[in-house]
Amino acid sequence: MGKPIAILVDADACPVKGEIYRVAERHLGKGVDVKVFVVSNSPIAVPREQFVERVVVPAGPDAADDWIAERADAGAVVVTADVPLAARCVKAGAQVIAPSGRGFTEDSIGMTLATRNLMDSLRSAGEVTSGPRPFAPRDRSNFLSALDQAVVRAKRAGFG
Repeated sequence: MGKPIAILVDADACPVKGEIYRVAERHLGKGVDVKVFVVSNSPIAVPREQFVERVVVPAGPDAADDWIAERADAGAVVVTADVPLAARCVKAGAQVIAPSGRGFTEDSIGMTLATRNLMDSLRSAGEVTSGPRPFAPRDRSNFLSALDQAVVRAKRAGFG
């Protein structure tokens, strides 16, 4: 087996932690070496499983993002809705998935980051914007599929 597949979770507002644990456990059952790192600024409950590690970083605006970005590489799958963090991780070679199942890629991240920055500027100027749409059951299903595919791609690339 190669280096374990690291699933790095930006956990503070992640609605799919349960799905992440299920996908990791399913792949472990197939002999794939997977480790889930649940990263947050404050302690959150995680399963008492060998393949899950809770990482509590110091309080600070980018402490969790920095911890994740420093470990994002070709053998990592990053789960985040944070577009600037996604951009850092894509640049480092990681596979990056939003909780909605949307993948961030080298081809899409530039436009996604530009759109995010534009909307941020509009909000700062007092413009009322709609914000993200609510998380839906279809998002959960899309995420499960995207995470499973990402783990398979990492395995084919020699990780896990």
